[in-house]
Amino acid sequence: MKKNKISKEWINRQHRDIYVKKSKQEGFRSRAVYKLQEINDKYKILKNGFSVIDLGAAPGGWSQFVIQKYKKCKLLSIDLKQMEPVGNSYQVIGDFNEESSKEKIINYFNEKVDLVMSDMAVNTTGNKNLDSLVTGELCLDALIFAKKQLKPSGFFISKLFMGSSFNEIVGEAKLTFKETNIYKPPSSRKESKESFIICKKLR
Repeated sequence: MKKNKISKEWINRQHRDIYVKKSKQEGFRSRAVYKLQEINDKYKILKNGFSVIDLGAAPGGWSQFVIQKYKKCKLLSIDLKQMEPVGNSYQVIGDFNEESSKEKIINYFNEKVDLVMSDMAVNTTGNKNLDSLVTGELCLDALIFAKKQLKPSGFFISKLFMGSSFNEIVGEAKLTFKETNIYKPPSSRKESKESFIICKKLR
């Protein structure tokens, strides 16, 4: 009964959400695209010619934004799920922590990249503390991955939830990058604990 109630609330919220409506009107796969757009507008990250890795890319909203707005970018999308191709991007199906996936990424770019971005989050369990903790682990994994894949001048963007691992992640980011910022885009739902960590220039 509780699950049905949550499902109905989610459906009603989706119907009311202006960003859901806007994403459908503009042909984007998810409302998440506007979070990346707002992050990019504020921090001026993306440029034509950038090499970009999109971690946990499905359903592909962030990849869509990069390909449509910055047509000369070289983009690799990776996710455990197969998704509909996005423009001329290269898709890897697998775990970005696995050696086989890393090998495909290295072979595709043949050099370090300009941006590693991640909108990954676990499937919610209803336990906010647990969800926050596991999503924090994903963010840390993405941070470690980015450290190895980025150019010295590179950028890292990742979803981050307020919770027990928040300070640890921010601290690790500050040790890894010269510039670290936390930002909650306007399109992020007010009731959500999510924010985004935006990092620049490896130490």
